[in-house]
Amino acid sequence: MALTDVLDIAGSGMNAQLVRMNTTASNLANAGVVSTTEGGAFRARRPVFQSIVAANQLSESSSAGGVRVTEIVTDGSTPRRVFEPDNPLSNEDGYIYASNVNEVAELVEMLDASRAYQNNVEVVTATRNLLSSTLDVLSAR
Repeated sequence: MALTDVLDIAGSGMNAQLVRMNTTASNLANAGVVSTTEGGAFRARRPVFQSIVAANQLSESSSAGGVRVTEIVTDGSTPRRVFEPDNPLSNEDGYIYASNVNEVAELVEMLDASRAYQNNVEVVTATRNLLSSTLDVLSAR
């Protein structure tokens, strides 16, 4: 494995974590959205990651591995049903349906994605330093 492969792998991890952070930000932005119907309520979304390790997957990518986002799925948990008869969006029974987003869980998800992103940045930095040191040694000859 070449050092440039390490950069490709770390880059794929950074891209995947960026998708994760954007999805989490979207969930947080829609946490307060309500609807008249259960079907119309916002449902949290989650990215699905897949590792790139199989030989047939390696031919699709120039790197020797990594991760990619295969899809973004909708959280299947049911929206919260809240009794608010004064809300203009309430149905005939006085209920609204709030999103199924748990703000605390989303903030933990955002923190975890941020740290995973930072770990990949550290890999890129270490690899860059290693490449630079290698060039210094080669040029000193």
